[in-house]
Amino acid sequence: MKRIIRKILIVILVLIFIPVVKAEPLEKPNGDFSNSKANISYKGATTINSNTNEANKSYLSSIGGENALLLKGGESVLENITVDKSGDESTENSDFYGTNAGILVHNNASLTINNGTISTNGSHANGVFAYGTGKIILNNLEINTSKNNSGGIMVTGGGTLTANNCIVKTLGNSSASIRSDRGGGTLTVLNGEFETNGIGSPVIYSTATINVSNANLTSTKSEGIVVEGKNSVTINNVNLTNTNNTLNGNSETYKNIFLYQSMSGDSKVGNSSFTAKNSNIITNNGDTFFVTNTTATINLENNSFTNANGDFLRIQTSKWGKSGSNGGIVTMNLTNQKVKGDIIVDSISELNLSLDNKSVLIGSIDNLNQAKKINLTLSSDSILSLTKDTYIDILTNSNTNNSNIY
Repeated sequence: MKRIIRKILIVILVLIFIPVVKAEPLEKPNGDFSNSKANISYKGATTINSNTNEANKSYLSSIGGENALLLKGGESVLENITVDKSGDESTENSDFYGTNAGILVHNNASLTINNGTISTNGSHANGVFAYGTGKIILNNLEINTSKNNSGGIMVTGGGTLTANNCIVKTLGNSSASIRSDRGGGTLTVLNGEFETNGIGSPVIYSTATINVSNANLTSTKSEGIVVEGKNSVTINNVNLTNTNNTLNGNSETYKNIFLYQSMSGDSKVGNSSFTAKNSNIITNNGDTFFVTNTTATINLENNSFTNANGDFLRIQTSKWGKSGSNGGIVTMNLTNQKVKGDIIVDSISELNLSLDNKSVLIGSIDNLNQAKKINLTLSSDSILSLTKDTYIDILTNSNTNNSNIY
């Protein structure tokens, strides 16, 4: 028999501290991308193979399948550069290996760019791309991409990229400004402005380890952040604003932060992780969090959440995975975190929810009494204020008389 905690109409002081408050992306390339890496060839309008220092140069390409600047070796530093890349491509080579990017770095090459502008105007033409053993550091760059499937900064195959104080804007569909794909890598963002304006174009799409600090992230038509499979996103002191107002062909729901497994082979099956600290997260349409077809850990500390019309957390089945076993198993940890909104969990999904260090949740948990399992842990200085009936299986409360539940 599940335990039911019935709402009590009471005004508590804690209310004054709470502000009122891909859709599955098209990030998956279309087509049968079964070619092996052995079949890939690289072409650069300009190619660098050894240590190079250059300043005030322009790198241009208008040919599909060609990089404006290709680095295949050495440790290079470029200052005050301009990159202009056009030409379309539509194969896996551009999405997984960066063959149509404005700049591609691979094969143990490393590149540092201080100041400059990078523009692409071609399909599958990412701005700056680190593949495999390639390493990139970007300082004070402006990056713009115009067409579909054209991310701003991107890693695959284990590439490493760090962007400091950059402005990155994408216009096309399936064009995350901070992007990864098959094989992932490590992508670090420090400061800057990142914006997407296309359908299925979250600001961050992670099949990698992605860390963002002190930046502004804006998505005007899509999710804000997507984590696929055994990968992670961590944000700290970030402003994230999302308006997910157009469902693409893979979409079922509107949401801001989306954790899932597509089973496409682009990411390992495993725990999806999202961590946010000291950030301002605004959801203008849909749920703040949506989890499906994966296990997931969500850690939240000292953030501000605003949601215009959706639920705080939704865990449920979807089109991804095998029907009947494609719900979510979520561990959510709130630390000094105040939240307002309902938590929805369907019959094949589970939630382990912890409120610690003066955390507050105002809303309901599993109001329809349908979840497979709900575990709730409260510290004695945390508060649960219920606005509807709430059903849980296991309650662990450090306050033994439950006086912190309203």
